[in-house]
Amino acid sequence: MGRRQQIKQFILENFLFTDDDSAISDDTSLIKQGIVDSTGILELILFIEEAWPVHVPPEDMTPANFDSLDTIGRYLDDRLAA
Repeated sequence: MGRRQQIKQFILENFLFTDDDSAISDDTSLIKQGIVDSTGILELILFIEEAWPVHVPPEDMTPANFDSLDTIGRYLDDRLAA
């Protein structure tokens, strides 16, 4: 299972309480749709830091980096490539 799919599964199980893969798409705004709030973003970041060898500094904890699977995937790709 790829990174993006692992993150999607985490969101589905922990915030939407479903295993329906079609519940969110890659560009669904997690914040605007009310799927995650600020606490949820922190939970998501903790999951990412535990699952991959990456540290998310406070200045990166923004909606621009964690609002959708697309933005999370790009952020994680950039961090892991650095």
